[in-house]
Amino acid sequence: MILQAENVIKRYQNQLALDYFSMSINEGEVIGLLGPNGAGKTTFIKTLIGLLSIDEGEINVFGIKQDGKNKDIRRQIGYVTQEITIYEEMTAKENLAFFGSLYGLKKEKLDRRILEVAEIIGLKDKLNQKAGHFSGGMKRRLNIGCALLHEPKLLILDEPTVGIDPQSRNYILEFVRKAHETGMTILYTSHYIEEVEAVASRVLIMDQGHPIAEGTLRELIERIKGDSHLLIDVRIGSEEVREKLQALPDVKEVALNDNQYHVIVPGGVIVIDRIIPILSSQGIVNINSKQPNLEDVFLTLTGKQLRDEV
Repeated sequence: MILQAENVIKRYQNQLALDYFSMSINEGEVIGLLGPNGAGKTTFIKTLIGLLSIDEGEINVFGIKQDGKNKDIRRQIGYVTQEITIYEEMTAKENLAFFGSLYGLKKEKLDRRILEVAEIIGLKDKLNQKAGHFSGGMKRRLNIGCALLHEPKLLILDEPTVGIDPQSRNYILEFVRKAHETGMTILYTSHYIEEVEAVASRVLIMDQGHPIAEGTLRELIERIKGDSHLLIDVRIGSEEVREKLQALPDVKEVALNDNQYHVIVPGGVIVIDRIIPILSSQGIVNINSKQPNLEDVFLTLTGKQLRDEV
């Protein structure tokens, strides 16, 4: 087991950031950690690394109790933050060399790892270019490369695709899939549910500082398999109408995304005859039903749409 967190509590004055939070990570897993903004994902990551102390509970990493003072734990973790943490006035090679030296890599091994990592992140022909001239996606890939040099036992990717182009995003997702195939252990957080669906072997959903669901994608979807999902496109959607739909008996959740209402009801319950009169003035364009996915799980369990919380 790589990580075992038990009943972790973290407070910021009167605010409870982590509320009896527990989770585990086994070697070779890719864990997708999902939660709306402010759910406590980054706070937990910082307690796991030892950058924040906890008020109650216990965290063990690589079988060692995390007290914030154990450098052996940090040396075995690669951490890619939400913010890009590279030096733009330095070349890609200089960035990799600098971060590699922080992990104690000596010249011969460092030179070898720089070439290996540059190949992995697709920047082998850009090593001598200044990072400040890179696109946002290339900077993200370099940022990941800096966390790979010391061959960590656990790689933490905290929102690694924020603000990048689709090509770089796909490159990063493909990297995660290949890293999983080699047995690397990864903790991956994202506001994009489809990313977690694409790479995670197991998913943990958290909200308001505590876990609310955990399992494989199939197991989580099985939990809401009995629900029906209606997608209703209209010409003009409104929050006021969404609230009217939400107030209907038997309706579990309603989300509004642009001009589309996503209505969740228990399986076998017919509500369309009550929905149509409410939406008639908005100009119904299309009505579809669909099979549940991870986004539906998140919406059902939290009552929120993840993307709207960015």
